[in-house]
Amino acid sequence: MNIHEYQAKEIFTRYGIPGHERFVAFSADEAFEGARQRPTEEKNFYIVKAQVHAGARGKAGGIKVARSPEEVRERTAAMLGTQLVTHQTGAEGRPIDKVLIEVTEEILKEYYASVVLDRSLAKPCLIVSEAGGMNIEEVAVEDPSKILKTYFSVENGLDQETARRTAARLVADSSKVEAFAEIFQAMARVFLDLDCSLVEINPLAIMKSGGVVAIDAKINFDENAGFRHPELAELFDPRQEDPRELEAMKANLSYVGLTGNIGCIVNGAGLAMATMDIIKQAGGEPANFLDVGGGASKEKVSAAFKIILADSNVRAILVNIFGGIMRCDIVAEGILNAVKELNPEGNSLPGNIPLVVRLEGTNVEQGKALLEQSGLKIIPASGFEDAANKVVQALNS
Repeated sequence: MNIHEYQAKEIFTRYGIPGHERFVAFSADEAFEGARQRPTEEKNFYIVKAQVHAGARGKAGGIKVARSPEEVRERTAAMLGTQLVTHQTGAEGRPIDKVLIEVTEEILKEYYASVVLDRSLAKPCLIVSEAGGMNIEEVAVEDPSKILKTYFSVENGLDQETARRTAARLVADSSKVEAFAEIFQAMARVFLDLDCSLVEINPLAIMKSGGVVAIDAKINFDENAGFRHPELAELFDPRQEDPRELEAMKANLSYVGLTGNIGCIVNGAGLAMATMDIIKQAGGEPANFLDVGGGASKEKVSAAFKIILADSNVRAILVNIFGGIMRCDIVAEGILNAVKELNPEGNSLPGNIPLVVRLEGTNVEQGKALLEQSGLKIIPASGFEDAANKVVQALNS
């Protein structure tokens, strides 16, 4: 689960990670009044930040400097109610419903810091770099020597001495080592205490006045641990999510929207990934990742069709099921129910969208018989490659 920057900074404050004076505004007038109550000193200024679940906000116009409360109001008015489009959002963008306004000053030096789980070693890892404010993935490729990694245990966390050694390798100014080490330890505590998948500060900055401050803040939580942290549910912002993914969550389906035009309904994450790969190999483009799970009911299958068809880009659908716990006849019933619900008077999906079905495994003959006897326009496939080729051919024709 992702959260907004202002929410992440509230958590940072509880853990002692320093930040600038700030407030959240939901209207231009509220932004003006908040800025007016926080007058800047001669060398300070305001930063107005769009609160959306996406990076690269600055390049997209979602972060603006303001020199007065009047400018804060203007910047806020220009952002609120619009969609911010970055390379992470897709063409549809993310709605700006609120802004974070901070009183800040000139930055002297920027750094990068994050805590993530290294799955290959099954250990949490502190990653730091002197290349703050930049795309860390690009830095890792172009100059890996600038990336420093420090591993620590889940049981003991990041100890003070290890944090100091890491800070000393990163920061040239020895007077700042202690401040950086304390922030690194606090980040590790946030990561472990709240079952995070990512805690990131980019940039972590030394300000001209000498302070060390988290300029940005990003926290992602592991949803599998949500039952341990029910209080975090209130941080969820459904406005920042794909509506199709929200519907999939309600139906307990694993769904990720993509940019292609072939909808996929599959049982099992591995099979879903392989299905997307073979569609691309056949010359098509998958419109989604959708895993109905190993024991899906016919209601789940029907819900999956509705979610996929809510995507206006979908021009064909491939159902690829390997029945184990999940019976092929149940899948077939779900397909028939879905078609009848979506197009009660017809014998095909709305818009005559081609439907290719490949069934294998438990009760496969019963499932195939149900589809054959239904009278619906369904293209049967006998194998993995055959299914991919047929859905691409149906799309092109």
